[in-house]
Amino acid sequence: MLLTMPATVRSFAKINLGLFIGVKRPDGFHELRTVYQTIGLHDVIRVQVVRGSGIEIHCDDPRVPTNDSNTCYRIVERGMEALRARGRVIVEIDKRLPVQGGLGGASSNAVAALMALERVLRKQLPGPERLRIAAEVGSDLPLFLVGGTVLGVGRGEDVYPLPDLPATPCVIATPEIGVSTPRAFADWDARIGRSEKTTELRSAWTAEGGRPHVGSRHGGEGKLTASTPSDRMTELGRLVTSWLSGASPKKNSGGRSSGVPAWGGGRAETLLLDLVRTGIENDFEQVVFPQYPELRDVKRVLARAGAFYASLSGSGSALYGLFRSKAAAEKAARLRKDGFPAQATTTLTRLQYWKKLWN
Repeated sequence: MLLTMPATVRSFAKINLGLFIGVKRPDGFHELRTVYQTIGLHDVIRVQVVRGSGIEIHCDDPRVPTNDSNTCYRIVERGMEALRARGRVIVEIDKRLPVQGGLGGASSNAVAALMALERVLRKQLPGPERLRIAAEVGSDLPLFLVGGTVLGVGRGEDVYPLPDLPATPCVIATPEIGVSTPRAFADWDARIGRSEKTTELRSAWTAEGGRPHVGSRHGGEGKLTASTPSDRMTELGRLVTSWLSGASPKKNSGGRSSGVPAWGGGRAETLLLDLVRTGIENDFEQVVFPQYPELRDVKRVLARAGAFYASLSGSGSALYGLFRSKAAAEKAARLRKDGFPAQATTTLTRLQYWKKLWN
């Protein structure tokens, strides 16, 4: 039987509000802590099912694979099995997001393809099964089954919806550079290995009567060594937990804040403000910027253009800046005149995300 009603769905991008990389796990993945945020830029996915069998992927962008390595192919294959459906699935990808850009395009495409497949077949998977299938295909997929502001832990696939940040104007800069995520992780491991070796040498030197090295990753005083991956991992967790619990900042003996953020009555925007105040960072910047110094330059341009926060997204190469007004973001999007392609958009709340998927 020919199913003649194709389904079309928007495939939205994400940015990372901070990304901490932890230790490498036995399964080869790294422990991560991040706050995902969906944004208005998107691809468009169209799915139809016809008589026959197999999966076809069509995309005009030659950088997008059309074989079984494509995330859409892999999730459709699992989806058809889970839905106990038959037919030949045709997936068309209208690619508007950058490839290897750190905006989660391939992951979002896969989730959009699964949702479109369900609509075409007039069947729906239970929520937990959707999440399981998405996590099997890739670490970033489950966040797109939640949308809005999302805490990601584990390897990024273990997701928890957070109270939404307000829709915030932003600019996405997309330099024409492809950053390999596996390479970025490998460079991070090498960097941590060198840091640990240096720490061991310093410890041995100190034990033999040398002067201890004072300093930390953020240049603070009073620590003998740089903070460990585990220390950095707990920083974001402590921040989010304090925010959700409405904790007040602790005071030291001099009456000054100890650095634990204040949450201003639990307003959602305070998470974003305090992430910025505490200097939240994307750890990938430490290994990607030395490899691609022009990306560091783009971040500086965003800041000079008025962004109150700018960062690499994921492993890059896309960068974003958050602005206080739509007008300021649109003005900053003229970065393209400086050779940096850029677009003004906005972050999406969870309600906006789900409303705009099909409309």
